[in-house]
Amino acid sequence: MTAPASPTPSKPLSQDELKAQVGRAALAYVARGEIVGVGTGSTVNKFIDALATIKDEIKGAVSSSVASTERLRALGISVFDSNEVEELSVYIDGADEIDHRGFMVKGGGAALTREKIVAAQSRKFVCIADASKLVEVLGAFPLPVEVIPMAARRVMRQFAAMGGIAQVREKDGLPLVTDNGQHIVDVTGLKITDPLAFESTVSQWPGVVTVGVFAHQKADVCLLGTSEGVKTMEFAA
Repeated sequence: MTAPASPTPSKPLSQDELKAQVGRAALAYVARGEIVGVGTGSTVNKFIDALATIKDEIKGAVSSSVASTERLRALGISVFDSNEVEELSVYIDGADEIDHRGFMVKGGGAALTREKIVAAQSRKFVCIADASKLVEVLGAFPLPVEVIPMAARRVMRQFAAMGGIAQVREKDGLPLVTDNGQHIVDVTGLKITDPLAFESTVSQWPGVVTVGVFAHQKADVCLLGTSEGVKTMEFAA
């Protein structure tokens, strides 16, 4: 008698598929008839694609970057200036790192300042990420800091005094220029054990526009793409 064939193991989802999975799951947090806050990055692009499927059920979006604005408009979704909107019910964005308290490092796409602005005017922050972004302690991903160009070297020296290694982010051999006309300093070698205090301290340094630690604007919910499906993590205020 021939033994029954073993079931073929399912192929693990790629990172791109995990991003698409959480992008679709985030639609559950979009209030129909309202304006949604939309972040920036490859995972958010998947959410924007999903949002286009219900574009007739929402008023539009407030976007955190030129790139996201262009993608939203290309899909027929109206984009409002943040000053036109008093408050958003939800802001949906990705993260470069997120810990088990909902604190994040963001800014890999150089949009951290506008991301923090839109997050601040939203009642709920829903982070969408694949499982590789979940960490015990923030700091393994290079910390982005948006700075006024004339302050870059001094800010880099201040990070060096903390044990960090900082460098100005470049594009095509020149300092990258953000949507706000500023530069990005990326910092490695840090372990950010107290994100709230760290964010407060660095934000006060002259010349720092925004530090990429999102502790005061932490996530309320994280939709984490895993091989077992979307895991929902909720964080205390």
